[in-house]
Amino acid sequence: MTWFVRKSTPENHGVARLTNAAALYTPEERARRDESVWTIVQGILAPLQFLIFAASLFLVLRFFATGQGAFAADVSIVAKTIALYAIMITGSIWEKVVFGKWLFARPFFWEDAFSMIVIALHTAYLAMLVGGWGTIDQRLLVALAAYATYVVNAVQFLLKLRAARLGAPGQKVIAG
Repeated sequence: MTWFVRKSTPENHGVARLTNAAALYTPEERARRDESVWTIVQGILAPLQFLIFAASLFLVLRFFATGQGAFAADVSIVAKTIALYAIMITGSIWEKVVFGKWLFARPFFWEDAFSMIVIALHTAYLAMLVGGWGTIDQRLLVALAAYATYVVNAVQFLLKLRAARLGAPGQKVIAG
């Protein structure tokens, strides 16, 4: 886990410096990360998944506002779920390459744990759709719950990406 500590002392004239108390990657892990094709795959899939999410969220909210477009909302949620599965599978491969574990590697344990909730809710939506369980409103509410957890999980990963950049060798981070 990475911790950033703010230190402001008379010696640095009140300028707070962020110091990395525990590195996100070992030098070997960083090298494997930088050399892996799966890093590029994740870099492509993550923004693609977000674009699908944004379009799908619009369609779901439009359905709730107008009662129109249930089919389009369903199709978009299925597309979002497929993108989620793709990023989770390739992300697991990435973790295996970089950290030697398929999931729950030390630096990404909590992100992976929360990802399981995201996947469970998306899968519950698919089960409702395929099984014909619940009303369209209930099904889309499950999708909205899945989307809310996705946003939290995306923020977790963005913070981890920021931590990785801040912890990169040779970078100085100064906060006021």
